[in-house]
Amino acid sequence: MLDSYARHTVQPVIDKGAKIFQSFSLSANTISWIAMLLGVGSGILFILGFPIASVLTLWISGYLDAVDGTLARMTKPSKWGNILDVTFDRVVEGTMIIALLFVHPDAYLPIVLDLAAILITVTAFLVTGNVITNIGEKGFHYNPGILERTEAFLFFSLMMLFPGALYELAWLFFVLLLITIIKHLRDVYVWLQNNYVD
Repeated sequence: MLDSYARHTVQPVIDKGAKIFQSFSLSANTISWIAMLLGVGSGILFILGFPIASVLTLWISGYLDAVDGTLARMTKPSKWGNILDVTFDRVVEGTMIIALLFVHPDAYLPIVLDLAAILITVTAFLVTGNVITNIGEKGFHYNPGILERTEAFLFFSLMMLFPGALYELAWLFFVLLLITIIKHLRDVYVWLQNNYVD
């Protein structure tokens, strides 16, 4: 939700980062790789017992994940860049789930359900994006959800920093993911009905 409705607030900072990387002749795909590696590094830091460093690294990864798209639009967007971006996002999210499971095996059930719900949410998001006609600047239709990448990072951060509340946070994350899945499916169903597609 924040990615869709609050992006304009932070976009100037993202634009500035994109211009800096452009001045060093770095491509958007290179930034995507750096963002993904930092995201994986965040999970490793958490497993090693450095939750604060892990959270900081995760958010730097998230910032660069926003910068790569802006940089691509400033230079030359590509389908390959879209594929890398979506794939690497899942690599980072998967890493964070694995790290949380490794450190907190006692919260196995809600964390594994979070992983399953993330997979279904992303599937619903991508199918929706593939079906609904794209009129935005991204590579495919971006359907807003209750939970988007920023909210996921927020939940990961809270679960890492406040282990005493991890169990409750993981269940809340799961419930909000379910609501997001329902929203994506409802949105694409309504679009199909309004556009007379079977």
